[in-house]
Amino acid sequence: MLSRLPGSSSQYALTMPGNLLLITISTGKKSTGDKGYSMAKFFIDTNILVYANDKRDPDKQRQAVDLISGLMKSGEGVISTQVLQEYANVAVGKLGQSEEVVLRQLHLLEKIELVTQSSSMIRRAVEIRKTYGINFWDACIVSNAESAECDAIYSEDLNTGQFYSGIRIINPFVE
Repeated sequence: MLSRLPGSSSQYALTMPGNLLLITISTGKKSTGDKGYSMAKFFIDTNILVYANDKRDPDKQRQAVDLISGLMKSGEGVISTQVLQEYANVAVGKLGQSEEVVLRQLHLLEKIELVTQSSSMIRRAVEIRKTYGINFWDACIVSNAESAECDAIYSEDLNTGQFYSGIRIINPFVE
């Protein structure tokens, strides 16, 4: 049986009766840096964008801004249309930001790789929900990250250290 190792998009375990063989498979889809090696990719969940713009918790705001800035500079950040929609809704509503401010922020976020949700990704989210027992919207985040071949998801909503579909969850606010 061939199965992907948790946290890896290219390493698989091939198990046969009494034997275990680790193999690496190149899909040709992962982005590569100037030196030809694969770049890590990190999906940014909505709550990270919200904290970056929420002045009520200055420590989390600074951490979120630093994280997003670093991922933008390195080219390793990924977001989805779902994340942008949720963020815009919270920013205008709960955070009380003006539409002009939110529009400027959305413009800045255009520098991050964007995943556009497809019907097959939504079907995959239903499968992920069933497999892991997480809510549908979190399953959509995992599906989006999976389609972009992300190594990890930065989120405060999912269990840090847990793997969903081989993608590690990292809560950047946990020490």
